[in-house]
Amino acid sequence: MEAAHPQDRPPGSVAYRTVFLAAGLLVLGLLFRELLTLLLAVLITVIIAIGLSAAASKLERWQVPRAIGTLVALLAAVSVLVGTIALIIPPFIDQTNEFVDNVPQITEDLRDSIHDVTGANPREITDSVQNFTEGYTDDPARLIGPITSIGLSVAGVLGGLIIMLIVAYYIAIRPEPLVDGIRRLVPPPHRVRVDHIMGRLQTSWLGWMRGVAIDMLLSGVLLYIGLSIIGLEFAIFFAVLTALLSVIPYFGAIASGIPPVLFAFTDSPGKALLVIFVYILVQQIEGNLTIPMVMARAVNLHPAVIAIGVLVVGQLFGFVGLIVAVPILSMITILVEELWVKPIEEAHRRAGESAIVKA
Repeated sequence: MEAAHPQDRPPGSVAYRTVFLAAGLLVLGLLFRELLTLLLAVLITVIIAIGLSAAASKLERWQVPRAIGTLVALLAAVSVLVGTIALIIPPFIDQTNEFVDNVPQITEDLRDSIHDVTGANPREITDSVQNFTEGYTDDPARLIGPITSIGLSVAGVLGGLIIMLIVAYYIAIRPEPLVDGIRRLVPPPHRVRVDHIMGRLQTSWLGWMRGVAIDMLLSGVLLYIGLSIIGLEFAIFFAVLTALLSVIPYFGAIASGIPPVLFAFTDSPGKALLVIFVYILVQQIEGNLTIPMVMARAVNLHPAVIAIGVLVVGQLFGFVGLIVAVPILSMITILVEELWVKPIEEAHRRAGESAIVKA
């Protein structure tokens, strides 16, 4: 008896199969996205817990109970963050408001500068900007919608951050049950390697956290000094923006350097070149001081791997993933090296030793 040919099946059957297949793929896509978000939240929580645990371990040497030491470390980190925000945010907000108020004049100056350089018709530039603006003023939903979603996202992020801090605090107080649980997932002969892998991850992530903190502080201070020396307005605004984006390797520095260069270009091409020089100088200091001495030794990643990996992580996890792109890349590198490369090398070495013995 011959099987029915696909084209002989009822049309309704094919339609139902297509709908079910599309629905199944959609559900799998949504579950995959939610799973990635969950994994990212777990990773950030573990990184915070590692930092708190390291601080608590140091305080234990001074006879401070671990629970109190972890709480002190958490409160100290939050206090430093809040104190820094309290010192920076007021002038940052003032300069931001002043910058926003001057946007029309800045746009006018930039339009004239573009006209002087490219010869483009100023009227055409103005019409393009006006049409773009009217697209939002004529349709307020286009503007209100994103603002509403951003507000909800901020509330969700703050709530999630509080939960992650609480979980990280309890993990840091007693990390042994979690570590032992991970060790018990593998056979006893391989638990020594698991301990070695977790030790490498801890060292790498602690080095990354130290490097990011120093890099943000150094880049912000140096840029503020440099931009103030050349007389660029809103220096603290651009310096804080760069410090915040410096957590994203390479691309953060490029993105944060575009606004001050364009702003300086409205004054003169010479000042724009000075701003570019300041940014290049700061990046050279970071590239030859902060990254090699603080971060590279711990993370041990090639710059090309970081640059390509940041793009991949950004596509998978979104903007938040860019913030922890380096820990993710270092984790992947360590796991590949310990679970794949080293076993292959050990097997090759043993095979060579066996061949020598037989010979």
